[in-house]
Amino acid sequence: MEIVAKILIAVVAVEHLYILWMEMFAWETKGKEVFKAALPAEMFKPTKGLAANQGLYNGFLAAGLIWSFFIEDEKWQTNIALFFLGCVAVAGIYGAISATKKIFFVQALPAILAIVAVLLK
Repeated sequence: MEIVAKILIAVVAVEHLYILWMEMFAWETKGKEVFKAALPAEMFKPTKGLAANQGLYNGFLAAGLIWSFFIEDEKWQTNIALFFLGCVAVAGIYGAISATKKIFFVQALPAILAIVAVLLK
């Protein structure tokens, strides 16, 4: 189960690096594709700065998850991974409520599965 937990943590981290890229550098192109149901097309240009700020926060989530791989103490590694996965899960649930339900399945569910795997290892 430990390998499954690490794979799921890595998947969530890579996903948040992708979100960082999309929100910080490709908001008006890829962001427009991804969030077309949640935001009118004319709103992408004026919200570019806000999206970049969100992207930065997603980068911090990815950094925390990646950091957990380098912590040697198993208890601290678990606690750090659970903290950042919990942040991702909460953000995904909030995004599903406030933007589009798809965010639950794309963001929150992988984090929740990773939390379960970490707790079962």
